[in-house]
Amino acid sequence: MTMTSIACNDQRGLIFLDPAAYTDQEGWHAVAADLRDNAPVLRVEAEGYTPFWAVTRYEDVFDVSRHNERFLNTRNSVLGPDVQLEMLTGMGIEPKTLIHMDGEEHRQHRGLANAWFRPRAVSQRQAAIDAIAEQFVAKFRDLGGRCDFAQDIAVPYTLRVIMSIFGVPEEDEATMLRLTQGIFGAADPEYLGDLSDPFALLTGTIAEFEEYFNQLAADRRAHPADDLATVIANGTVGGCPMDRDATLWYFTIVATAGHDTTSFALSGGLEALLRRPEQVRLLQQDPGLVANATEEMIRWTSPVRHFLRYLTEPAVLSGVEVPAGDRLLLSYPSANRDERVFSDPMRFDVTRSNANRTLAFGGGEHFCLGSTFARREIRTILPKLLAAVDEIALDGEPEHAQANFVGGVKHLPVVATFR
Repeated sequence: MTMTSIACNDQRGLIFLDPAAYTDQEGWHAVAADLRDNAPVLRVEAEGYTPFWAVTRYEDVFDVSRHNERFLNTRNSVLGPDVQLEMLTGMGIEPKTLIHMDGEEHRQHRGLANAWFRPRAVSQRQAAIDAIAEQFVAKFRDLGGRCDFAQDIAVPYTLRVIMSIFGVPEEDEATMLRLTQGIFGAADPEYLGDLSDPFALLTGTIAEFEEYFNQLAADRRAHPADDLATVIANGTVGGCPMDRDATLWYFTIVATAGHDTTSFALSGGLEALLRRPEQVRLLQQDPGLVANATEEMIRWTSPVRHFLRYLTEPAVLSGVEVPAGDRLLLSYPSANRDERVFSDPMRFDVTRSNANRTLAFGGGEHFCLGSTFARREIRTILPKLLAAVDEIALDGEPEHAQANFVGGVKHLPVVATFR
C-alpha cells in the first residue's frame, strides 16, 4: 500500500496516521494483522505528532474502554497533527462534546439525552424509521434501479432519520450535511472542498453551525416540541442551564455522530454483501438473519477508526509497559478483525455466531449513545431493500473516503432489478 511522506519511527504506524491508508482496506488490515501478532502495542513516533501507542488487539481495546477512570478521553480524544490543536487553541476553539469529557461531567451531560436513545424510546420511533426507509427504497426504484448507493441512499437516509429525531426540517438537511462533514465528517478532500485556507474553512463552518443552532435553541425555548432539540436547548446539568457553548457542542456531536457513522456502516456493509451473492440470497430467504447481519456489517466496517485515551497511571497491555501520562490509540477496525476473538475474521459472514461482540461502538461509559438507533436504521432498510429487488449487484468499483477518524465507502455504484 502507498503511504504518505510523514517521517515515522516504524512504517507500520503510518496506517493510523495517513488518511489515504484506509482507502486500501486489504493492505490496511494486512498491516494491522502483523501488528496484532508481533507488536500489539506499538509506540508510534511521527513528525508533527505527539507520540502515541497503537493498541490493536481486541482484549486490550476492550479493557481500556471498560476502565475509563484510568484511561481518560480529555479534550484531545482524536488523533491529529499537533499544529491542528495549536490552531484550534489559537482561535479560541475548545471542542467540548461527550467524547471530550470524563467522569461526572461526562455522566451528567450524557444523562441529559440518554432517555431518547434507550431501546424503548427507539422502538417508539419505529414507524417513522419504517416510513423513511420506504421512501429511500422507492427513491432507488425511481432512479431506474441504478445509483450511487452511498451518496443517493445511505447518506440522506441516515441523515433524515437523525434530523427527524432532532426536529430539523427536511429543507435544512443539505445545510446540515455540509456543515457536519466540514467539522467532524470524513477528512476527505471531496467532502471538505476548498482547502486553500483551512483556517477560514473551519472558522466559517463553526460560525454557520453556531448561527443555525442558536436560532434553533431560541425557537425551542420559546416553543418546546417533542424533539431532541427541545431537550438540549432546555437542558440543565448539575441543576443549572447549559451555557451557550455547551449547548452548541451538544447539538454538534448529536448532529454529526448521528449519520456519518451509520451511513458508512450501511454502504460498506452492502458492499460486503454484494461481493458475496450467496449472503444476499441467505438474507432474502431468511429475513430473520437481518439482525445478526447488521452486527456483522458493523463489525466489518468499523466506521469509527479510533479514539485516544490518556493513562492516569502506568499500565501493562499485552506485556508492554506504558507509562502514566502517555496516550493510547484504540484501533477499532483492528480489534474487530482479531483472530483471537473472531474465527476467520477476514470472512464476511451474516451467520457469524459472535458478530455482536463488535467493538465498533466502543465500550464502558463512553459506549456510543446512538448505537441502538444505528442498528435499528440498518435493520429497517436492509430487509425492505432486499425484498424489493430480484437482483442487486455492484455496478463499478466502490471508493473509500480518505479519513483516519470516521470513514468508509463513500461511493457505491449499484444496479438492481426491482420486482
